[in-house]
Amino acid sequence: MRPPLIAGAAVLHLASMPKRSSRPHPDENVAALEAVARLTGSGAPERKKNPAAVALGSLGGRKGGKARAAKLTAQRRQEIARKAAKARWEKQKPPSE
Repeated sequence: MRPPLIAGAAVLHLASMPKRSSRPHPDENVAALEAVARLTGSGAPERKKNPAAVALGSLGGRKGGKARAAKLTAQRRQEIARKAAKARWEKQKPPSE
């Protein structure tokens, strides 16, 4: 990490701030249930997935990309490819001063 620049009373850091966790915060009741489960040694109740929903989700994932590719025109595929390439090149440019 770089040393901070001191400008008057304000301290400016060149490094960016750490990113926050993307994990959503549980509500108070869920947090309390998990705390009690940890303290008493009993396991928290397991969340079971609906088998029908799992099957439906995997079905959509299996055919989604192929169906989309078959539906796209050659011109639209080129537009998507250009946009993706531009985004990749923009990301690689050094920050301008």
